Amino acid sequence: MTARHGGSRRPGYLVAAAVFAVGMAGTTLPTPLYGLYRAQIGFSELMVTVVFAVYAVGVITSLLLAGDYSDQVGRRPVVLCALGFAAAADLCFLFEGGLPLLFAGRLLSGFSAGLLTGAATAAVIELAPPDRAVRAGFAATAANMGGLGCGTLLAGMLAQYAPAPLRLPFAVHLALVAAACIPAWLLPETVSHPRRLPHGRPQGMAVAPQARGVFPSAAVAAFAGFSLLGLFTAVAPSFVAETLRINDLALSGAVAFSAFLASTLGQLLTGRLGVRRALPAGCLTLVAGLLLVGASVVVESLPLLLAGALVGGFGQGLAFRAGLTAIGDATPREHRGGTLSAFFVVAYVGIAVPVVGVGALTLWLGLRAASLIFTAVVTALALSVGLYLLRRPRQETGDRPTDAPVG
Repeated sequence: MTARHGGSRRPGYLVAAAVFAVGMAGTTLPTPLYGLYRAQIGFSELMVTVVFAVYAVGVITSLLLAGDYSDQVGRRPVVLCALGFAAAADLCFLFEGGLPLLFAGRLLSGFSAGLLTGAATAAVIELAPPDRAVRAGFAATAANMGGLGCGTLLAGMLAQYAPAPLRLPFAVHLALVAAACIPAWLLPETVSHPRRLPHGRPQGMAVAPQARGVFPSAAVAAFAGFSLLGLFTAVAPSFVAETLRINDLALSGAVAFSAFLASTLGQLLTGRLGVRRALPAGCLTLVAGLLLVGASVVVESLPLLLAGALVGGFGQGLAFRAGLTAIGDATPREHRGGTLSAFFVVAYVGIAVPVVGVGALTLWLGLRAASLIFTAVVTALALSVGLYLLRRPRQETGDRPTDAPVG
């Protein structure tokens, strides 16, 4: 059971979305900095992807162990805990002197993101008045992807044009997190009868029975889309620097940012298309973006890489919000946090496992060949899901042809 508390002067869903975005921005700060870490510490491209995957391990672990905690203890305490993990991660990077703190920082970032994805998404949606439910659904997903994109852009710009490139981005984010704690503390609690401690065994991976009809196709589409985002946040900066021979950290951050920006725009269009059309359309648009990424690797072209980021990110955004909406719409509120967390578990497996595979293949085949294999595999997966949904759209994505908020 949930309820909206507090008067008009209390922070609303847009404030909750801003807090969500600040928390997520910290998880992508290292994206344009991996080259600097490689030069400072000395490790391979495989280790870059392993460091990146540690973040996904943290996300998945927190989702599995505490994915439904916000349904029990309330949204606000879980969001505040997530901000605490984000601050601890920033401190690890600020005092980083080698791989141990680098791993620790990424793991803590993962814990933060894992707690935020379920709790903050639910909080944003539930704080919105009924007549703004659709806007709140977009605000929640846009805060997620927009925050991730802003993290890469912020770090790239500061590292390129400001001093202390491996320290200043995290100091700035730490200040933002501290500022975000104030409105997060003031957010109205939307869980009617929160417990002090979670009751019983964690059910973070549990999918509500009402959502099991739409969950598989939506989750596989999210897996494919997040695989593309993983490529741009873990491997694309190395491709820009080593293959294209462009040593500009701001540009590396901007390339990754473009994928997340396009994802946010894709989410905006999802409401106009409706879930039934947006989910298969997103998968097929993702295929087009992956083909552009593959072409950019073959001909070593930055414009094609940017085009792939924009088209692929747009398709990811379409599929991501459509899947999230379909699942949330089918899930009762009392099970929403746990079901959304299960959806994000599949998504973050997609952001980790394929990227580590690229890193491993790079040792034997080189970055170019490994990237081509990656794009071929993920293209086949996205194409299969898109064609399947075109054949069975009503059974797999629901019948809502218009804007539908999550839940």
